[in-house]
Amino acid sequence: MAKSQQTFNKSEKEKKRLKKREDKRKKMEARKLEKEENGGADSIPFAYVDQFGNLTDSPPDPSEKIKVKAKNIVIGIPKKEEGDEEEYDPIRKGKVSFFDNSKGFGFIIDTEDQEKYFCHVSGLIDEIQENDKVQFELEKGNRGMNAVRVKLV
Repeated sequence: MAKSQQTFNKSEKEKKRLKKREDKRKKMEARKLEKEENGGADSIPFAYVDQFGNLTDSPPDPSEKIKVKAKNIVIGIPKKEEGDEEEYDPIRKGKVSFFDNSKGFGFIIDTEDQEKYFCHVSGLIDEIQENDKVQFELEKGNRGMNAVRVKLV
């Protein structure tokens, strides 16, 4: 009598493979049935946007619909009118909180917003010391705003 070529381990692997294939087939059939019961595309959830821009799951009320003309939609930033300009005084006033003459830099505190601005000796018009009242202009530097054209008041 000849011995079987299939070992116990091989037959167990074959049983697992067949069971996996059968489970997959059952899941696929269950999905088909569920899709047919729900009517196909109705199972896909929709998201609607209400008049305030919020996402909802219910469709918006047609009575609250607002008619907008395409020419009224502004894309970009509107151009400034001549009367829209704010009066901005570039000259600010402040007090010298720290200044080191040997190193050539210091800091000025703005009297309006109490911001501290860096000041370099190259941006000075007059010689300044600590606690002097000064007027200055701001300029964008490498690490923020710098006080330039600084002179005593």
